[in-house]
Amino acid sequence: MPPSAGNPVIVPPMDAHNETLVSNVHPSDWINPEPASRYNLVVIGAGTAGLITAAGAAGLGAKVAVIERFLLGGDCLNVGCVPSKCLIRSSRAAEDIRTASQFGVSVADEPRVDFAAVMERMRRLRAHISRHDSAQRFRDLGVDVFLGEGQFSGSDTIQVDGKTLNFKKAVIATGARPVHPPVEGLAEAGFLTNETVFSLTERPRRLAVVGGGPIGCELAQAFRRLGSQVTLIEMSSQFLAREDPEASGLLAETFRREGIDVRLSTRLEKVTSTDTEKQLHLESEGKKEILAVEEILVGIGRAPNVENLNLEAAGVKYNKRGVLVNDYLQTTNSRIYGAGDVCMKWKFTHAADAAARIVIQNALFLGRKKLSSLTMPWCTYTDPELAHVGLYEKEALEKGFEVDHFVRPLSEVDRGLIDGEEGFVKVLVKKGTDQILGATIVARHAGEMISEISLAIVGGIGLKTLSNVIHPYPTQTEAIRQTADAYNRTRLTPFVKKLFSTWLAWTR
Repeated sequence: MPPSAGNPVIVPPMDAHNETLVSNVHPSDWINPEPASRYNLVVIGAGTAGLITAAGAAGLGAKVAVIERFLLGGDCLNVGCVPSKCLIRSSRAAEDIRTASQFGVSVADEPRVDFAAVMERMRRLRAHISRHDSAQRFRDLGVDVFLGEGQFSGSDTIQVDGKTLNFKKAVIATGARPVHPPVEGLAEAGFLTNETVFSLTERPRRLAVVGGGPIGCELAQAFRRLGSQVTLIEMSSQFLAREDPEASGLLAETFRREGIDVRLSTRLEKVTSTDTEKQLHLESEGKKEILAVEEILVGIGRAPNVENLNLEAAGVKYNKRGVLVNDYLQTTNSRIYGAGDVCMKWKFTHAADAAARIVIQNALFLGRKKLSSLTMPWCTYTDPELAHVGLYEKEALEKGFEVDHFVRPLSEVDRGLIDGEEGFVKVLVKKGTDQILGATIVARHAGEMISEISLAIVGGIGLKTLSNVIHPYPTQTEAIRQTADAYNRTRLTPFVKKLFSTWLAWTR
């Protein structure tokens, strides 16, 4: 049962850092305020979507309440972006030491990873960042913060902690949670998810990662670099199944080179266990085997948090994919909106942020901002990173576009060669034009690079214009300009070249 105001929250291990975290995002001595007579906006869920909606609306002078049953900050702060990127940064440091000899730097021994210190660093930084999402900060912003389980009691009322909140508009931003496959013996053997893996204090010697999505890939590589033996198990023939096959294939080769046992087209049939290990019974192309590990990390997807909200009382429809919303993020009750993982296909922090801004405009100011109008980039934070924006080639063809694509390998970019990086920039354009339909970047800092192309798409800037953007030399972002140069060269048809030659001859 989720804790309510006044009941202590335990985030293991309860050291000084996690005590600071809890004191910020679910303080045990918190006293819920007396509700206002009516709120302009009540938000259920205090993750990214909920907090940005609440803060933005309060900043505009609205009377706002936010309800959270567990930890303010949601997944991103507590069990998602912040802790995972802390582990990834530590794992990159270890890998840089391992590969230092490629750059003429001698390292006598394998780097000694202090896993407990890695996790302590994560908890310390998470606690520090948690101030931004604290209950006290939002109270200071003018938001009434209620800790407890919120449930609709009517089309314009919500109950929490025995109190009734009347609202003009409301937002459901309750997020999503990890799911696990219905595999025989898995629950009995025990497994980790992103909600529990960051509570580890000892490194698992052998780790099986079930699911080759972004969470699985990021943590498989991080734990391998931190010293675990890692097996990555994916049912399909490609992990990161949505991504460009060339990008996913390059990452698969990187994983294998780093010692990750990559098992594609592999099914987990059942799990058995002993006092010392967990045994995964695997099947691949008719062959069966048993894999023994100490820990299993499951990352196969997420389910929306729609239970216990009493949505029926509010006239809000939902299904297994979440709360049903239209393009303006309105639910089937026009007073109530949805935002974030509970209702959107894009399950990213920055997508929740963007959705919150749409909700503020549409709910409070009669706006008509559409979710479909957003250009949404994303990035998987492996090494190299995989970043994408816009359409994939398969999607473009399905929509009836004829396409061209322009690719620049980092090995042909001076800074990429100097840095010893693998990867590429691939830009997709509508055939016969420079209209950018989408792009994929594979590079160590692809997430930092993709925004230039996102900006071009949002601004209606064609690929040929990017050729005129001066990039500092030497940088890996020159690869973007070089794809534009490649496009411009296609405009030099034999006829155009002949005209140039005639003109130059005449002007000599």
